[in-house]
Amino acid sequence: MAVILNSDGTPMRKEVLLEEVAAPTMTGVRSVLAGHPAQGLTPPRLASLLRAAEQGDPLSYFELAEELEEKDLHYLGVIGTRKRSVSGLELVVEAADNSKAAQLHADFVRDVLNRDTIQEELFDVLDATGKGVSFVEIMWEKSAKQWTPGRLEWRDPRWFTFAVTDGRTPLLRDGASGMPLPDFKFIFHEVKAKSGIPIRGGLARAISWYYMFKNFAVKDWVVFAEVYGQPIRIGKYHKMATEEDKAVLRRAVGMIGTDAAAIIPDSMMIEFVQAASSGGSSGSGNGGLYSSLANWIDQQVSKAILGQTTTTDAISGGHAVSKEHQEVRLDIQQSDARQLAATLNRQLVRPLIDLNFGPQDVYPKLSLPIPESLDMQAFASAVKTAADAQLKIPAKWVRDKMGIPEPEEDEEVIGNAPLMPAFPQPDTENARARHSGTFALAGAASRPIRDIDQLTEAAIVAADSAATKMIDQVREIMESSSDLADFASRLLDAYPDMDVREMGDVIGEALAVADLAGRAALLDG
Repeated sequence: MAVILNSDGTPMRKEVLLEEVAAPTMTGVRSVLAGHPAQGLTPPRLASLLRAAEQGDPLSYFELAEELEEKDLHYLGVIGTRKRSVSGLELVVEAADNSKAAQLHADFVRDVLNRDTIQEELFDVLDATGKGVSFVEIMWEKSAKQWTPGRLEWRDPRWFTFAVTDGRTPLLRDGASGMPLPDFKFIFHEVKAKSGIPIRGGLARAISWYYMFKNFAVKDWVVFAEVYGQPIRIGKYHKMATEEDKAVLRRAVGMIGTDAAAIIPDSMMIEFVQAASSGGSSGSGNGGLYSSLANWIDQQVSKAILGQTTTTDAISGGHAVSKEHQEVRLDIQQSDARQLAATLNRQLVRPLIDLNFGPQDVYPKLSLPIPESLDMQAFASAVKTAADAQLKIPAKWVRDKMGIPEPEEDEEVIGNAPLMPAFPQPDTENARARHSGTFALAGAASRPIRDIDQLTEAAIVAADSAATKMIDQVREIMESSSDLADFASRLLDAYPDMDVREMGDVIGEALAVADLAGRAALLDG
């Protein structure tokens, strides 16, 4: 096997891949204990924190981005929705070409990625959706012949920084200027919400301002609710009351607010007055200002993360608006899927192949295709139209599109119709004999049929016998009836016993011939 070179051109020391490089430590710069910059966050502190991140010290920014997901339930919900919409997609691996070696490489990658934990591991890689970047350490395992990733371990981004020269090269914190990440050892993923250096590309940077404003609004809302959520307590005392009496009454009023109990002299009175504003949900006078501001901020966060608000907020707009917003979200999902696939191809698929088969000219390609949304009714109608036009349609393709499995042998099924509609057939051999003329015409399906008048005459002749029998039955009832009312009543009673099978056979045969004539006309151009 050819020697594998590092990105700097030096031969790779494979034994390094078996070491745990970014494990947490009890002391030093990789501690699991974190700060909480969101506590008491103010505009000057937030501005200073974001400036420090872009100048090479992203520690507090990463801590803040983590706190956003812990303290803002709306942000946690929408950022989780966006990440899961990609991590839950099926991984598809395509061979580089049709050669036997390329097929072997693709099969190997598929086997490695066919693991129960892959969705959770991809969810960790997509931690970059909010923070802008994520770091996942590949914990390699080596058997006698194979290198495989035993697990993909999420690493706290606080333990990493970036080279001050370009702001892009990731470094592992080591107490000094930082250590370059070993090749084939990490999956370093970026999610570009905007162009720029990685630390400024995450959604959490922009949303942190909205989080702070919402936090102010919610705090004020809670204070408002504490004040106006309870009735006003008014203590009344006699004009002859002493200062000591007034002090007793003041304590009693306060105790009712906290303990819901108090003792006062007989000569005093406490009156409860319902507050005019009681913390409702609309209008600036009753707390609605705070709820309106918080809801508006949530909608802006939804737009930034999902590209729309229809699936998260109860706003009007109807089906058309919902469909348009869903398309915007699909565009974002496709972008995230492409970015993730590109990262995995570079930092997981290629190392897998190089370590097990040596460096290659071409490599398997991994993708996360988004299943197309199929309108079942429209699809079924289109298939029927194509079948009626005598287009050959593979039944397996139709089943795959509609998610219908191939029935097992002797399995009970619903429906047994082929793609091409079946022609109506007579019920008995006697019917065939009675209407041999019609079937002679039906047998002409292999040759052009052009004379519609002739077909019509043949259908009339074939129907004459059946119609005559039915007419004779009706005439007999009419002649023996006393009046029209009696005729109508007797006709209804006799209808269930009338033999209409012969006429039904004729009509079915006529429809079949008409269908054949139409098909022949199409074939004739």
